[in-house]
Amino acid sequence: MAECVPSRATGMEGGIVIKDDWPGYSLELFTYPEHYREDIESVYIPHGVIMDRTERLARHIMDDIGDHDMVVLCVLKGGYKFCSDLVEFIKVQCRNSNKHLETRVEFIRLKSYLNDQSTEDLHIIGSQDLSVLRGKNVLIVEAIVDTGKTMKALLKHVEAFEPKMVKVAGLLVKRVSNVVGSLPDYVGFEIPNRFVVGYALDYNEYFRDLNHICVMSEIGKVKYKI
Repeated sequence: MAECVPSRATGMEGGIVIKDDWPGYSLELFTYPEHYREDIESVYIPHGVIMDRTERLARHIMDDIGDHDMVVLCVLKGGYKFCSDLVEFIKVQCRNSNKHLETRVEFIRLKSYLNDQSTEDLHIIGSQDLSVLRGKNVLIVEAIVDTGKTMKALLKHVEAFEPKMVKVAGLLVKRVSNVVGSLPDYVGFEIPNRFVVGYALDYNEYFRDLNHICVMSEIGKVKYKI
């Protein structure tokens, strides 16, 4: 399925690399909402694997930022499950160590997709006042990064509020050719350029209720297209 390689962005342990020819697991091996039976092809990353990897990322973050206050900036809507689980694992790490990392969670929403295609229009919603970031250690938590264009715009926006430090945690990074930004500092999985849903990642607001990350079927794309 995958291998773990060093991150090109930081030199530390990077994301788990899922190879281009990985088809995913058969749907018959997992439970999922029955109304999506014809709409997904396979379970690409099972929920348990996501959780284990997120726990490891929490450990890296604690090693880097532990004993300092941190503002977590969750990118909605797709990042809310990853952010919630990541923050919870950070709290567990704090309880099990002599480090203390006080976290405050803020939210911002980015919208740039229509159906399964990224558009040129980027809308930043809920960002009128991020003055709370001034002088703070900031961790941006995003579910998926592809070209890096959206993240580059968000970083520019965040840096205008003069934070002390900014790090980015991305659950998924797509391998694409037209990359304009660097990889996140903390990467969960590096995946092929396939459109995936589940674990709060959506297709026109559907599939957020899937616990696993799954590959959509062509039937699903047509069924929920707008």
